[in-house]
Amino acid sequence: MTEHNYSITTEFILIGFTEQPEMKPPLFVVFLVIYLITMVGNLGLVALIFRERHLHTPMYIFLANLALMDSCCSSAITPKMLENLFSEDRLISLYECMAQFYFFCFAETADCFLLAAMAYDRYVAICSPLQYYTRMSKKFCIHLTAGAYIAGNLHSMIHVGFLFRLTFCGSHRINHFYCDLLPLCRLSCVDPFINELMIFIFSGTIQSFTITTVLISYLYILITIFKMKTKQGKGKALSTCASHFLSVSIFYGSLLFMYARPSTVKVENNDRPVAVFYALVIPLLNPFIYSLRNKEVINVMKRIMEKNKSHNMFKQISPPVEN
Repeated sequence: MTEHNYSITTEFILIGFTEQPEMKPPLFVVFLVIYLITMVGNLGLVALIFRERHLHTPMYIFLANLALMDSCCSSAITPKMLENLFSEDRLISLYECMAQFYFFCFAETADCFLLAAMAYDRYVAICSPLQYYTRMSKKFCIHLTAGAYIAGNLHSMIHVGFLFRLTFCGSHRINHFYCDLLPLCRLSCVDPFINELMIFIFSGTIQSFTITTVLISYLYILITIFKMKTKQGKGKALSTCASHFLSVSIFYGSLLFMYARPSTVKVENNDRPVAVFYALVIPLLNPFIYSLRNKEVINVMKRIMEKNKSHNMFKQISPPVEN
């Protein structure tokens, strides 16, 4: 019981990216800019889709939820990381670690299922367009979205629960810029085999299922595209698929490298660069990949900007109302 209480009240030191003082200000500026662009891009996309009723289609519903989860992922990590760049102690309690990992794991797991749902949506739209509104009904989309959130919640709760079996009596220096399971397992005085096994089983299963769904969907999409007769249709569809597939490849590739590799592979120094991709870069790029290349979203943005511009001009030229 004493060891268990000690593990709950333990504080850790997040090493971060560097311990060189001269490197911290530029890193702070870079990551702050990335965070602000990420939040504005993703939350702006959510607001845009919510505001425009004609964007309330399955593809944009999944996209809005993906943007929301990307905002959650970035917010779970970046504020503490920015704080630690100018903090002398860089301390974080075990409770804070668990909370940070919970929201991060929740968002990343939901992202996996939402990306798979988006791939399936594109498969139905391109391969079975006549059955699209039947197969991708509003009820089915709600079930897929709710399933992604439930899976994210259960997955993160399982790993957080298994953290309580660990005790930490050695080094308290986490060689990472946020609290992740693998760095915590390396600091445990208890054999973390069960925790690492749970990571391998659950993360591997989730990623295998969602990756398989994405690959099969895109395989059928490509087959259908190559059967198209018009070059314009082929080029447009291939361009969209290539952008999506690039984002999915980086996302799943980095997650597989981090969580689905054998526990005997110890590459601590490679964890942070890879984590930057799926924790910071992917949430930054997704709004641009999935929306700014979309003509419908661009047209909506232009229409809103022109409407606001016309409204401001009308206010300027309107004579003041006399009392």
